[in-house]
Amino acid sequence: MTTPSSHRTSAPEAQAASEGITYSAAGVDTAAGDRAVELMKEAVSATHGPEVLGGIGAFAGLVDVSALKDYRRPLLASSTDGVGTKIAIARALDVHDTIGRDLVGMVVDDIVVVGAKPIAMTDYIACGKVVPELIADIVRGIAEGCREAGCALVGGETAEHPGLMGPEDYDVAGAAVGVVEADRMLGPERVRTGDVVLGMDASGLHSNGYSLVRAVIAAQQLDLDTEIEEFGRTLGREVLEPTRIYAGDVLALLADPTAGAGVHALSHVTGGGLAANLARVIPAGLGACIDRSTWEPAAVFSRIAHWGTVPQLDLEGTLNMGIGMIAVVAPEQADAAARLLTERGLPTRAIGEIRSQDELGAARGPLEHLVAGAKGVEGGAVLMTGQHHGW
Repeated sequence: MTTPSSHRTSAPEAQAASEGITYSAAGVDTAAGDRAVELMKEAVSATHGPEVLGGIGAFAGLVDVSALKDYRRPLLASSTDGVGTKIAIARALDVHDTIGRDLVGMVVDDIVVVGAKPIAMTDYIACGKVVPELIADIVRGIAEGCREAGCALVGGETAEHPGLMGPEDYDVAGAAVGVVEADRMLGPERVRTGDVVLGMDASGLHSNGYSLVRAVIAAQQLDLDTEIEEFGRTLGREVLEPTRIYAGDVLALLADPTAGAGVHALSHVTGGGLAANLARVIPAGLGACIDRSTWEPAAVFSRIAHWGTVPQLDLEGTLNMGIGMIAVVAPEQADAAARLLTERGLPTRAIGEIRSQDELGAARGPLEHLVAGAKGVEGGAVLMTGQHHGW
């Protein structure tokens, strides 16, 4: 599994020539890397089903994909991502297992968006100094997230970069692969006028916009250990809440012969906010009209806005505002889809509908906001209207 990289470019501290320069003196502790692997082995192995071949420590993870022979035209879906500067919060609180769950959510839920089932994931951790217990905490979190997503954690790497990163610094990234039958792939080409836009609750801030969040906390000199009554816990615990992993619930919806048949597109609300990400799965000529009054963001969003005097449209273009995943569903199946997800413990409701882009019209008023051509995709548009209760 994750072992210290043999590729190093870090400069060692000065050492007398007569003593010689060892790898350890250069700042790389291979024994610590081996200890980290021992601490994480059980958690990683728990994500392996009979389709995973070999054990931890191989050069490559192997997965038996003979089941794909039953597919008529299997398409492989892949995704890679990290968790950004949320790591700074984890370091400040010395809590690191949730970062692993964040990583899984950011990666596998991009795969699910096209209707694919995640199969296997790998991780990469770069750090200034290997602390076995810390690295094992991160990987245990990744393993927990993979189990929840039904995805095997089949390999990874921990690279120690002394001189390039400080002793307490680390960063994480991950990649995953999944599969979908070609004629069941979801996307803009399925979306139709009259489709209902369903919003699935986020667990909190997820893993985007933390440069803004941290800037607000720093500007107000807020203490992460402060209890916030609206949150029911400390500020630090609130902003460290891990990203919700939607894969299991979404795949259950897609497998339902009634509700799942009406799902035309999915959108994972990550960097850029709800409108920009939804616009990516709407075809040219169509648009989504989203009514903010249909849901109420968690208190953390209004607190960030208040503490930092952040303009609402800037907030919406940065954070998920309480909706972490969107489904565009045929009107006949929309109620059944929302009910199935809610009964699984994922609150879901209708937040808008698909119209022709001409029907959307131009934005009127300071809070009516039209987004089109987002994320480099020349697709449809999203019009944000209304206002959240209490804002």
